[in-house]
Amino acid sequence: MDGVVTYTVPEMTCGHCKAAVTREVSAVAGVHSVDVDLDTKLVTVTGEHLDDEALRAAIEEAGYEAA
Repeated sequence: MDGVVTYTVPEMTCGHCKAAVTREVSAVAGVHSVDVDLDTKLVTVTGEHLDDEALRAAIEEAGYEAA
């Protein structure tokens, strides 16, 4: 999937959360940018050939679950 994908990650509450999710998701193939908004609990990923399963796994690797 190309373009922009958004995930809700309700457990994110702090800067550490933001950094961990950004780091893990940024490492996924095809990801160009990651925006984590702690106020809305949204993770927005922009890229090419994005793999939903890989992105969800990266969020879980950071210690959170994508709703």
